[in-house]
Amino acid sequence: MVATTLHLLRHGEVHNPTGVLYGRLPGFGLSERGRQMADRIASHVVDRDITVVVASPLQRAQETAAPIATALGLEITSDARLLEAENRFEGLTFGVGDGSLKHPRLWPLLRNPFRPSWGEPYREQADRVIAAVDAARLMASGHEALLVSHQLPIWVTRLALSDRRLWHDPRHRECSLASLTSLVFSDDRLVRIDYSEPAFDLLPGASAVAGA
Repeated sequence: MVATTLHLLRHGEVHNPTGVLYGRLPGFGLSERGRQMADRIASHVVDRDITVVVASPLQRAQETAAPIATALGLEITSDARLLEAENRFEGLTFGVGDGSLKHPRLWPLLRNPFRPSWGEPYREQADRVIAAVDAARLMASGHEALLVSHQLPIWVTRLALSDRRLWHDPRHRECSLASLTSLVFSDDRLVRIDYSEPAFDLLPGASAVAGA
């Protein structure tokens, strides 16, 4: 039996002062806190048996991967299959008040939340991330790999691998900034999914939670 672990890492906090859905738009890098998150993950995994680092081509994912790859002495491989989900609300704020939902012309995009109708189907997201995981598993066979991606693709992949429905309430996603969703394989068989938040104390509002 060959044991291989794949860590799906969500990127760190993004500098987004206008609060838009940035999706795949260029120019959205990490905030100062996001860089601290990336450094924290680098310190957290530096002693692990990680032999492969793969990242979405988007700036925030590459910037999250950079200190990790440096700490491990590895190069970053880019994989477009780890990209953020396509979203028709990209570049807009999302909400009722001053957000895009006040415009009736955009309401038809919400007609089918099960697919979803406003962007890339959940099934397609999960399939492409699973393909990236399989490729990294072969590259890191017998060791570990770290893949930097985005919240929604990571979450629907976890749902798919757990044989759960892909449609979900976004408020209930267990995939915080700089979190690790770890897939443990025996040969090509998934035997366990673990979840951890090494940068929990850096999350927005974490200090308030800790003091509650």
